[in-house]
Amino acid sequence: MTRFLQPEWFWLLALLPLVMLWRGRRGPVAAIEYSDVGLAREVARRSRSRVGIPVWLMLMLAAALMIVGLARPQRDQSRVEVSANGIDIVLGLDVSGSMQALDFLVDNRRVNRIQVVKSVVAKFIEERPSDRIGLIAFAGAPYLVSPITLDHDWLQQNLERVNIGATDDGTAIGSAIAAAVNRLRPTPAKSKVVILLTDGVNNTGKISPLAAAEAAKALGVRIYTIGVGVRGKAPIPVKDELGNMHMVMAQVDVDEKTLQAVANLTGGRFYRATDTDSLEKIYEQINVLEKTAQTVQKFEHVEELYPWALIPALGILALGLALQQTRLRRLP
Repeated sequence: MTRFLQPEWFWLLALLPLVMLWRGRRGPVAAIEYSDVGLAREVARRSRSRVGIPVWLMLMLAAALMIVGLARPQRDQSRVEVSANGIDIVLGLDVSGSMQALDFLVDNRRVNRIQVVKSVVAKFIEERPSDRIGLIAFAGAPYLVSPITLDHDWLQQNLERVNIGATDDGTAIGSAIAAAVNRLRPTPAKSKVVILLTDGVNNTGKISPLAAAEAAKALGVRIYTIGVGVRGKAPIPVKDELGNMHMVMAQVDVDEKTLQAVANLTGGRFYRATDTDSLEKIYEQINVLEKTAQTVQKFEHVEELYPWALIPALGILALGLALQQTRLRRLP
């Protein structure tokens, strides 16, 4: 990259056209005065008698090059190396039937939980470009949506395809934690994190949440748990025998005690999200807590370029002055 260390010198370039205009209006100084210009007309026809104009332009060019040199042009050859100690993260999303509850608002419009969760998680992924992230969805059983990857575009595409009804209904929190920890177990990352979101109570699966948390603790995996949804009853769309959709008010419960215990056991935190704003703030807080360590090294080499302007300027100036002292000088 080329830069000028003292660009204020360029203001002098604006004076050169004024000098040329002033000289043109004034005209050259007469060396000899004649009573009859016809006496000098023959001499004026010779090209060497008009060499004064090119010499004057050469002096202007030399002055312009000197101003460029005074502005200190430099070539900056710099290189920045960033090494990131990324964090391996597995996101666990509850896709049980209760995630269809319409207790969240977006722009004063009722939206179901899974839509809001997906949009917030997508933003969280965007803000962590240096981390490897995987995704597990769970209902009656967990299933892999995306392995741990740095290809976040591909991860986002798979997140978009997550929906309710891909597996048997239920809430297998313990199995989901175990599946997430199992994905992190072989990775070499120094920091391993599970962020598990659910709106229910563990009611199926072969392993309890606390037993899965014990395994996570042994492997150095930190778990953040998020309980989502309003407390009490929430409107949930339900199909009747004829396939018609009806809205029913159903009791929704989040096992806050167990989720709190899982987080505390592994060194994480438990959060409760009852609306869109609180859910967004929770992921923002986790984003701050789990910062990726980065080491930045900057190498810089500056090459001075002013000789490329000053040396030609001195050469042109010397040539112009020399021409004024030869047979090509302005004739008297």
